[in-house]
Amino acid sequence: MRQVIVQGRGGQGAQTAGNLLAAAFFAQGLQVQCFASYGGARRGTPVSSYLRVDEKPIRVRCDIERADAILCFDASLLDGRLLAAAHERTLIVVNSAHSAAHFAALLPGRRVLPVDGLGIAREHGLGRIVNSALLGALAQALGAPELEVLIQTVVAQAPRLHDENIAAVRAGWHAMAAQLQEARS
Repeated sequence: MRQVIVQGRGGQGAQTAGNLLAAAFFAQGLQVQCFASYGGARRGTPVSSYLRVDEKPIRVRCDIERADAILCFDASLLDGRLLAAAHERTLIVVNSAHSAAHFAALLPGRRVLPVDGLGIAREHGLGRIVNSALLGALAQALGAPELEVLIQTVVAQAPRLHDENIAAVRAGWHAMAAQLQEARS
């Protein structure tokens, strides 16, 4: 079973991103479980979306304590509480213009892959809406869900700006692919 935590702040779209990711995995024929946790329902407060994915039915019904991946919408949230759910192999994709070397120095022993989701979103006419770019990056880093399935899911559930969201998903996917290729070199 793969377990993913999506962490953001109220209004950033972390809960929506978790739902889109769950829908994309489900569209690929996998079993999913997705739920959110948030304090006061207001802008700026921490919001977590939890996702479990497996080929067989998922029977566990608790918070994720050991994540396989974390998608973090705001680097300032990479703190003790969130990192407590990470182990040495947890993949952490973070929305940041900082380099991987910056995070290697800041969080030694962690697998942190930054992607400039805000830059990608602005470049493709989405303003501050980073969901699509970050989902593309995470899907590339995880090797799932498939790019075209993710794009179809985003388009089916996005109320507008379909072309912009498609471009952002692809740009996030390719930005992460380039980073992973560079890390292998």
